[in-house]
Amino acid sequence: MASFVTQSVLKIFLLISLFQISLAGRKLSELVQDQPQLLTYHNGPLLSGKITINLIWYGKFKPSERAIVSDFVTSLSSTTPSQNNQPSVAKWWKTTEKYYHLTSKKSTLSLSLGKQILDENYSIGKSLKSKQIVELASKGDQKNAINVVLTASDVAVEGFCMSRCGTHGSALSSSKGHIKGDKYSKFAYVWVGNSQTQCPGQCAWPFHQPIYGPQNPPLIAPNNNVGLDGMVINLASLFAGTVTNPFGNGYFQGPADAPLEASSACPGIYGKGAYPGYAGNLLVDPTTGASYNAHGDNGRKYLLPALYDPATSSCSTLV
Repeated sequence: MASFVTQSVLKIFLLISLFQISLAGRKLSELVQDQPQLLTYHNGPLLSGKITINLIWYGKFKPSERAIVSDFVTSLSSTTPSQNNQPSVAKWWKTTEKYYHLTSKKSTLSLSLGKQILDENYSIGKSLKSKQIVELASKGDQKNAINVVLTASDVAVEGFCMSRCGTHGSALSSSKGHIKGDKYSKFAYVWVGNSQTQCPGQCAWPFHQPIYGPQNPPLIAPNNNVGLDGMVINLASLFAGTVTNPFGNGYFQGPADAPLEASSACPGIYGKGAYPGYAGNLLVDPTTGASYNAHGDNGRKYLLPALYDPATSSCSTLV
């Protein structure tokens, strides 16, 4: 691996990776690691049972843009992908099931698309603090749900482009939460921003040239939308972290306030042969030239990040 990059480039990527770290956040770095560290189980609950994913759209998104994300969500649990549509998003998601098999409770998880809430008038402005992201997330159902806040390209969010591309966490719920008998009921939430105009080189790589490191040509986005295809990558990573470490005491490695999780433990890897600045050997659409590694619902194609496979202690890719 060292033959692909100089020592100075590796140092740059290491600095970026440190720069990216935020609480359970999707980081800005895309540093490829040869040997991912083992993820430790900290004895807390994983999300289980029937969970709905509610999408809270903050700012202006076209219906076609919203469909890119909603189709991705329904693809996670698609039960009948045809042989012609392999590898699939559902196959990618199955790696997360292995985490459930390792716990003593042997619980299961079923995801479905819930409500979509539109806030096109920027009800709390265009410059948001972290606490306001939680405020927006609370608009969704707080029982048996993941509430996803998606901010438009003209919305500034605290830490966005500076230290993170998105984040996941949990907040106190006003209704009964996921954990029966827990002193404080909590609900899980995710936030991802559209980096199209603010920092595509940081949060939409490999569909845009990176600000740092090797300057390989950007890949063509499978849905022809750099901002939204980048959001799907970050959303996929954060979903994997949310279900396996929803409340900060599930599966992770490192400090609890800056953990490496199921996807963030494998940064920058999308296909076999990946190295810094190169996403790996991917599938290419013969018509559009777009790069992808997963088929989704309604004929969609997506690029999804590698997931840490606890059965093999390695980063697992679809291609």
